[in-house]
Amino acid sequence: MKALPLLGGLAAVLMLVACGEKPQTAATLKADGKPWETAQTAYTAQGWTAGDKTAWEQQLRARAQGQNEYSRAPVKP
Repeated sequence: MKALPLLGGLAAVLMLVACGEKPQTAATLKADGKPWETAQTAYTAQGWTAGDKTAWEQQLRARAQGQNEYSRAPVKP
């Protein structure tokens, strides 16, 4: 019977330890770059070259237009 309170206390201590958070300092932060310069080439659209801001903006417009319901809807006869 003494094992039950001991086990409950151990479980409570483990839960409190699991809730700890690592400190975040400015040294661990990474500065963001411009998206058209820092994009990974493995995940980019065809025809786009890294570092080209105009091409980046055109790709974003084309992607947004593909999600536009008005342009995707079929024309009624």
